[in-house]
Amino acid sequence: MNFGVALLALAIEAGAGYPDALFRRIGHPVTWLGALIAVLDRGLNSEADSFGLRRSKGAVALAALLVIAIGSGALIERAALALPLGWIALAVVASSLLAQRSLHAHVAAVAEALTNSVEDGRTAVAKIVGRDVSALDESGVARAAIESLAENFSDGVVAPALWLAVFGLPGALAYKAVNTADSMIGHKSARYLAFGWAAARCDDLMNVLPARAAAGLLTVGALAVSGASPAKALAAAWRDAPKHASPNAGWPEAAAAGALGLKLGGPRSYGGAEAVDGASLGDGRREASAADIRRALSLYEISTATLWFSLAVCALAARI
Repeated sequence: MNFGVALLALAIEAGAGYPDALFRRIGHPVTWLGALIAVLDRGLNSEADSFGLRRSKGAVALAALLVIAIGSGALIERAALALPLGWIALAVVASSLLAQRSLHAHVAAVAEALTNSVEDGRTAVAKIVGRDVSALDESGVARAAIESLAENFSDGVVAPALWLAVFGLPGALAYKAVNTADSMIGHKSARYLAFGWAAARCDDLMNVLPARAAAGLLTVGALAVSGASPAKALAAAWRDAPKHASPNAGWPEAAAAGALGLKLGGPRSYGGAEAVDGASLGDGRREASAADIRRALSLYEISTATLWFSLAVCALAARI
């Protein structure tokens, strides 16, 4: 049943997204998780503690977060499945943990803005990346948008869908909890190097298979995009992903770079700090434009459709 729930959740989210009116009224699961993480951070992360103690407290915080996420997911799943056609209600709830529609909308907005001016493109891309965008030229804006699209295809679509399909709503909520914790406290700053260690390592572990699955989906998707190369997508992922600072993000980013004939990654800066010399992904051109963002969106759409098809096949196979 979980494969069918995951497929229906993807369809619901693609069609309706998460309504703004609902967000204004009750928030969103990620905002709830974020509020809980902030409480744990304030209560447990003391700069007066030793490095080892702060790391231990970070692990305790993550464990508490997971207990709450998994327990809540199990209770909601049980209540939903007690209803007639409860799996549909479960899919509606689970759709809130996916980001197909919003990811597409935000990246498409960058392409549209970049068509108007580089400054408009910088403003739009700043909403989806954490790096300093003030010095980005047209190519830099386009590459940043494509990198974000590829990485978030894995983190925001493939990973939660697979955790939902295999482990049900408790698994999907556990993934979302860890991913949110990593984004909030999994940094190598003085405050979070110790306290966020458990969240960062757990996020790495939970994304090992989804990131590689995302690269595979992008490789297959390249078969149906004009001018894209599945062979180069696979070669770039295999060759360049291990060079990335993240053990997982490099896989979908490198696959997208190879498929589209681009060279992504490279130097970037965060918050005005000194530039970070990131690994180069792909061996294509550095020049990119709004047209390349739109090609990347086509690749994303087809790769997402491939994910849907794969879940449908698994759902049918599970019924045989």
